[in-house]
Amino acid sequence: MTEDTFLKVRDLKIGATAYPPGEPPKWIEIVHGVSLDLEKGKVLGLIGESGAGKSTIGLAAMGYGRGGVEISGGEVWINGRDILSGSPRELRRLRGSEVTYVSQSAAASFNPAKKIMEQVIEASVRHGKFSRSEAEKRAVSLFDKLGLPDPETIGERYPHQVSGGQLQRAMTAMALCPQPDLVVFDEPTTALDVTTQIDVLKAIKEAIADTGVAAIYITHDLAVVAQVADDIMVLRMGEKVEYGSTEQIINAPQEEYTRALVSVRSISHEEKPPTNEPLLSVQNVTARYRGTNFDVLHDVSVDVHPGQTLAVVGESGSGKSTLARVITGLLPPRDGMIEFSGRTLSPTLAGRTREDLRELQMIYQMADVAMNPRHTVGTIIGRPLEFYFGLKGAEKKKRVKELLDEIEMGDGFLDRYPAELSGGQKQRVCIARALAAKPKLIICDEVTSALDPLVADGILKLLLNLQKREDVAYLFITHDIATVRAIADSIAVMYQGRVQRYGAKSTVLSPPFDDYTDLLLSSVPEMKLGWLEEVIETRRMTSAGN
Repeated sequence: MTEDTFLKVRDLKIGATAYPPGEPPKWIEIVHGVSLDLEKGKVLGLIGESGAGKSTIGLAAMGYGRGGVEISGGEVWINGRDILSGSPRELRRLRGSEVTYVSQSAAASFNPAKKIMEQVIEASVRHGKFSRSEAEKRAVSLFDKLGLPDPETIGERYPHQVSGGQLQRAMTAMALCPQPDLVVFDEPTTALDVTTQIDVLKAIKEAIADTGVAAIYITHDLAVVAQVADDIMVLRMGEKVEYGSTEQIINAPQEEYTRALVSVRSISHEEKPPTNEPLLSVQNVTARYRGTNFDVLHDVSVDVHPGQTLAVVGESGSGKSTLARVITGLLPPRDGMIEFSGRTLSPTLAGRTREDLRELQMIYQMADVAMNPRHTVGTIIGRPLEFYFGLKGAEKKKRVKELLDEIEMGDGFLDRYPAELSGGQKQRVCIARALAAKPKLIICDEVTSALDPLVADGILKLLLNLQKREDVAYLFITHDIATVRAIADSIAVMYQGRVQRYGAKSTVLSPPFDDYTDLLLSSVPEMKLGWLEEVIETRRMTSAGN
């Protein structure tokens, strides 16, 4: 520890009390004796899969335990004092003043009934850091520094009147406004598209450099944290796996788990040539949502061939999920038609036959909200078996067990509830439920975007293996180009409701590119130091050239 060390954590232990049904309460430790140092002006990256303890440790730097979690041991020193021994009043003075926090979802963190400026300056004024007028001037300066449009007036807007990336930058301005000594960034770009993520990463990195604040950057994406962190701590199941400089962790990882994180997305899928007749043909579809007077899809045409994968890629608002709603009959198109398995589908869900429903299944992004929490895994997977095939009793249970084997989980999960499963296990159950209907096509809507890289890789490998065995086709909606490269046979790039680029994977991912596809491909973080600066410089030169 040097005199510049601002944050010192020693032997930190964190846990919670569990209350198993019919059993006495028991203490479960979730962070096991973690220690770290952070100097002023430096950034420490905390990396690991869900449940690794990243956010729990980050919040402990504020003396806070979320959701009933308690700090049971160790020390957290900030500016030379142990904050864990402080009174609740002292901790309130610390939070929002010396230490601030940027959450993963700015949309869920802002009050929709208050203007952005009111919320950005609130902590600064309440803690007496600045007068209201001084805080507003500082906020405008930060809006400008963070690249927000119209910095003088954007604070007068409400949260719903700005984009997700702009709101995330506004939240960064809120955290920096009180001139804190430490900012905890908790997955601040995970929910953003890759193009928006670049802008937010750039803004965060420049703001940290300009203000000299210390920062903890929490993420499960090693390629992202490599662009902003000076040091990285790799965590797994509440324990430190590896801790070193960013260069050492990226270029010379010592532990097997770290090496797996560095080499993630090693899946290789050889593109298959299309068959003569497509399984699904979307023809000149135009659509708008009820009650609006503008189209969100414009003359969209794509095909999906039997046993193959079409990846539909683009940023939020490009029309990817709207296209899925039209294909499934949830949103009737204004114009165009959809042919599936040699027949024209009814534009409405109510007009489709049971066979239409069976052969065209869907897996959703958030497995948590796609399953009834009161039903067991066996009931969830068994429902389509009963609905489509009339299976009951022992016959149904036998088929459920077969499906659990197919998704590499086994019948030990038969009587478990969704709350007892990990994120990856929940998504596998949703895959099994879709497979239970014996579909010809499965629409996968961002099914790996909420998962950690290693877990997501497992899901992608499972989907590819199932495709080989079952000859099922996928329409795979995503904004992740790495996923597209791993699984697609053909690609449709969407932008503002239109198909911008479409064809075989090898063609779409080969130059020359249109401007949007080039931007999309160049925005995928690479596992190398200095990548962010290279991208920013390339864009600066391109803009200057134009």
